[in-house]
Amino acid sequence: MKSKKNNSQRSTPNIQLITVAIVDDHKIITDALSEILNNTGSISVIDNAFSISECRKMLLRCQPDVLLLDVSLPDGNGIDLCPEIKKNHPDVKILMLTSYAESNVVARALEEGAHGYMLKNATIEEVIEGIKRVYSCRRFLCDEAKVLFKNQMYQPIALSPKEREVLKLIVDGFTIKEISEKLFLGFETVRSYHKYLHLKLNVHNTAQLVRMAIEQKLV
Repeated sequence: MKSKKNNSQRSTPNIQLITVAIVDDHKIITDALSEILNNTGSISVIDNAFSISECRKMLLRCQPDVLLLDVSLPDGNGIDLCPEIKKNHPDVKILMLTSYAESNVVARALEEGAHGYMLKNATIEEVIEGIKRVYSCRRFLCDEAKVLFKNQMYQPIALSPKEREVLKLIVDGFTIKEISEKLFLGFETVRSYHKYLHLKLNVHNTAQLVRMAIEQKLV
């Protein structure tokens, strides 16, 4: 006689979860996102990193399906890391998650190998949709990034008065420390301006930044 199977012994179908890793230097963001995404039933956050160097180490020990990557990190910017990830970990899909709402930053991220671009003011539904889209090998832009990217070819480079002031001092050859002292700004504040100018003008080093500033008559 065949015995009846107990309900608790019945096998449940395996659900294929999308694995995600988050790279952001704010722990409160990684913790909150991890909790929300882990409760979706379709996504599993398997690791976090808080800098570019930590991200490199993380990708050696785990291979997420999707990497949520911030632009501004303590030891560099995530966009510059994209070609390296694409070369060394081609199966990892990159979804930028950042506060940088600039058309040329969106364009540069996509040029460097990111599969999508998400602003931090996006809804959690957009984040989930973005993860699923790039996992399926489709490009994803949140609504605001989509507008920025669409208008990218028609927008001149616009700098705030403070960005222009910092840029002029960079062109004049002053160091970050010297600019900090001249403008009575904190060293880290000036360094943030410096990093953001690189992104905004789509350049990779100070020499290119100076040349772009002169060619575009930005100072």
